[in-house]
Amino acid sequence: MQLPPVSILRRHLVLGGLTGAAAWAGQAHALPARTLTFPRDRGSHPGFRTEWWYITGEAVSTSADKRRFGFQLTFFRSRVEGTQGMTSKFAARQLLFAHATITDVQGKRLWYDQRIARDGFGVTTASEQDMTIKLRDWSLRAEGKKYTAELPAADFALKLQFEETQPVLLQGNKGLSRKGPEEKQASYYYSQPQLATRGSVQVKGQTFEVTGRAWLDHEWSEELLHPSAVGWDWIGMNLDDGSALTAFRLRDKSGSTVWDGGSFRSAKGALDSFRHGEVIFKPMRSWKSPLTQAIYPVEWVVRTPADLYTVRAVIDNQELDSRASTGAIYWEGLSELIDSNGKRVGSGYLEMTGYAQALRL
Repeated sequence: MQLPPVSILRRHLVLGGLTGAAAWAGQAHALPARTLTFPRDRGSHPGFRTEWWYITGEAVSTSADKRRFGFQLTFFRSRVEGTQGMTSKFAARQLLFAHATITDVQGKRLWYDQRIARDGFGVTTASEQDMTIKLRDWSLRAEGKKYTAELPAADFALKLQFEETQPVLLQGNKGLSRKGPEEKQASYYYSQPQLATRGSVQVKGQTFEVTGRAWLDHEWSEELLHPSAVGWDWIGMNLDDGSALTAFRLRDKSGSTVWDGGSFRSAKGALDSFRHGEVIFKPMRSWKSPLTQAIYPVEWVVRTPADLYTVRAVIDNQELDSRASTGAIYWEGLSELIDSNGKRVGSGYLEMTGYAQALRL
């Protein structure tokens, strides 16, 4: 789960000569239940305030050294309310942001980069028909059950192909995912876990052919956070047996849970959508960022109806400073999943926001 802070978005609007962001206040309403349809709902939903497409995963090089990497790529779209009635081609009706990272496990290093641009003039594309997204030289495209991502950056690059191996996973109530105590705090949300992954990652000019597994999330919303929430903790985990685990909680400034949820789908396809109050995150070990001085729990015990799990970061320093695009500083990185018997049963991504500064959505 990720979202550009409205406070930072306002800064971009001012830079574009716009002042209509304040008109957003109080406009959100409860989202109606609806049937998600594909491939249409893989595409953009520009009538909604915020949207993101998010792929994370683990890959291992095909060479003898079996070098291990985590990777993350996210495209965000934000609707600018104050420009929707403008006719000028220069009016920024939509803003597109993107983040990309590689976690080099052996090198104990996180590489990351970011992009931002307004829609139009062929610089950005977010199709409403299917998942076809372009932001300058970064892209994510879907064709049938396959996806292609190409994200070249200054010191690294991702060129990956993903293939569906399981049906889509509709989060929450058939794709309507509650995110707070009020009904308007919700999103349309689906996941595509257990994506078979192949391609290449490049770090400092060295290219590695890789294979692995990935996880795709796609969400769009009018309002996500309750006013008392300052951030969230979230995991998306591919289990080795083919199962898939999602768990999250929204936190207030005292660290107490405002809302929680998630799901577990077994390897045989049985889906259990967690109810509010069924997920508990307990921090076990923390790491302090030398850059921001923010303190992040990098090992958790997460209680769910499926099992009592330990989530452990593969390296501590996986903090992203995205102040040049979405404005947020957050921790997001490759982590291992251990079951209640102490057995490693999978891997995926842990995301923690609101530790360096409160999010204002």
